[in-house]
Amino acid sequence: MNPPSICVVGSINLDMNAYVERFPRPGETLHGHRFTTGYGGKGANQAVMTARLGGVVRMVGRVGDDIFGQDMRRNLADEGIHTDFIFESKGVSSGVAVITIEETGQNNIVVIAGANGLVTPADVERAQAAITDAQVLLCQMEVPMAANLAALRLARAAGVTTIFNSAPVSSEVPEEVYQLADIFCPNESEAELLTGIAVHTLDDARLAAGVILERGAKSALITLGARGALYVTAEADLHIPVAPVTAVDTTGAGDAFVGSLAYFLAEGRPIEQAIARANAIAAISVQAPGTQTSYPRRDQLPAELL
Repeated sequence: MNPPSICVVGSINLDMNAYVERFPRPGETLHGHRFTTGYGGKGANQAVMTARLGGVVRMVGRVGDDIFGQDMRRNLADEGIHTDFIFESKGVSSGVAVITIEETGQNNIVVIAGANGLVTPADVERAQAAITDAQVLLCQMEVPMAANLAALRLARAAGVTTIFNSAPVSSEVPEEVYQLADIFCPNESEAELLTGIAVHTLDDARLAAGVILERGAKSALITLGARGALYVTAEADLHIPVAPVTAVDTTGAGDAFVGSLAYFLAEGRPIEQAIARANAIAAISVQAPGTQTSYPRRDQLPAELL
């Protein structure tokens, strides 16, 4: 049996991580106790997580013509990801994320798009075969919406399962995106920004999911952090919990979830089983520092997750 094939259209960033006791107040300077750099970008993170589980992954995106871009392309290739459709933008910096992590494991993030902001529908068209030959397409909101729409249209026409991860929410999502999404996947805060419904409880999440379905999505999948995830369609309402863990660093946990979900769906798993496994892998990731560095590889997972 061939390994599952996934195409990711999305961002590629260098992460700069500052570890502090607590977040600084406005105008305040704090001494941190550790600094690291790492590979990130929501698209690249999801691609790496999917590849580490054994998927055949093709990435569509852009980097700048700088040392960061060369290094990030090499990192993706080293993970076994096909990089033929990662294009280079001359005279533009690669994407960067500046991340502050406090002792509780919570984080805040400032993203500079750089070359990620130059991904075009023409780039997507050049990668048409990578999209239409996949079982699952993944898109997020760190590249221009026009590129996402081009990819979603190609995937829908080819019968490819589409997952739209509405993160980070920085603008309104066009109605067509909802209509082209087989799974529309925000977290709690993103669901609130998109629907106007504050998501504090499962019932709140159900209300927000209902709005997402009304806008045309086939299903709404709202991630709830330590409470797991809620999956809602016109016929189903499933809350899939996750076992409690002690979080060290939550950076990239959402991407670990989405990348794992894509892999298990492409593998042919039922949706509830795929979500449960993705929950468990995201929980593993928060128990280690960093973003991609916290993602487990297939041979590190317990047998029940494979």
